[in-house]
Amino acid sequence: MAEQLLQINFALNVSPAEYKTLAAGVAEAFAHVPGLRWKVWFLDDATREAGGIYLFEDEQALNTFLASDLGKVVGTHPAFRGATLKHSAVMPEVTAITRGPVGAAVGV
Repeated sequence: MAEQLLQINFALNVSPAEYKTLAAGVAEAFAHVPGLRWKVWFLDDATREAGGIYLFEDEQALNTFLASDLGKVVGTHPAFRGATLKHSAVMPEVTAITRGPVGAAVGV
């Protein structure tokens, strides 16, 4: 099964500083999501938009995450609004050419 990429974007109902504190408080929980190879967090202070890009080992891991309590928080947390989620399969052959970090587990 192909690795799956998930991109989540949302606007903030809190200040960027409050979001950074919130993110720091849940980062460890994301680090332990089964099948999640990595997550990149992003934040635009000026527009108060944030989100993440996730790489899952397969579609089953992605769907399990989305059905989990942690996955559901992204679309329902009062600090966020207008959450959009997009997911798709990774194209590993061309991603490898451009040095995308796919295809192998990332260690800590």
